[in-house]
Amino acid sequence: MELSFFFEVLIGGLLAGVMYALVALGFVLIYKASGVFNFAQGAMVFFAALTCVGLIDKFGVPLWVAIPLTMGAMVLLGLATERIVLRPLVAQHEITLFMATIGLTFFVEGLAQLIWGSEVRRLDIGIEDVPIMYLLDNYNISISQFDVTAAGICAVLVTGLALFFSKTKIGRALRAVADDHQAALAVGIPLQQIWGIVWAVAGFVALVAGLLWGARNGVQFALTFVALKALPVLILGGFTSVPGAIIGGLIIGASEKLAEVYIGPMVGGGIEGWFPYVLALLFLLVRPEGLFGEKIIRRI
Repeated sequence: MELSFFFEVLIGGLLAGVMYALVALGFVLIYKASGVFNFAQGAMVFFAALTCVGLIDKFGVPLWVAIPLTMGAMVLLGLATERIVLRPLVAQHEITLFMATIGLTFFVEGLAQLIWGSEVRRLDIGIEDVPIMYLLDNYNISISQFDVTAAGICAVLVTGLALFFSKTKIGRALRAVADDHQAALAVGIPLQQIWGIVWAVAGFVALVAGLLWGARNGVQFALTFVALKALPVLILGGFTSVPGAIIGGLIIGASEKLAEVYIGPMVGGGIEGWFPYVLALLFLLVRPEGLFGEKIIRRI
């Protein structure tokens, strides 16, 4: 019984970790291409989920139509962000770009609520949140069908994006841009076009994350905090690594669930919300660049 419960908690944590990895991937893609830490990624997740459910509730649009319409809106939002916010500040200091994304966060959050309202809404994407009876009957392990399906969707998307950026011409251009902007320009890589593609992809990633988290927890302002949960994932995996986002997500997802169950009762509970940040802080002291990040040697 104890072993089956351990595996139930562990598997649940790993499934949540795959969803964390998807959110972290949006950060990684933009950071690799432009060196910008996009603090607005959480707001983009919220905007995507609220737009989709708003189209369904206000205009009676079917889900299968609302999703591509929302995807188009997210791609436009990503392209507009790159064109209006990033491009004019491209030569500025990193802290200036970071502050710009903070301002963008509040703008996107406000715009979403201005258009669609601020009330909590239910989003049904056709996946039932019920236990998988085969695992429950044969192994006494309660794993949600929704969690497995959502993790599967995230895994396929993360794998597809990883292959796209590692095997395709655009992916090679992205790696060149990430290594050296000036050298990429010198060999004829269209820098601004690559940035536009990456921001559009980040908008698409935000849409998938928004649909899955919105269907699980309801479409509400709290979705913006999903981005904060991705921060420990990035610290563990490295800000420039797609595989790091995946591994970091699995570590954070599993560790927070196990800590809540086995350590939480010793400290009064509520450990799940802050344990990932403690783990990330301890990891920073040992390997600041992350598991797969590029090590920077500073000369004094």
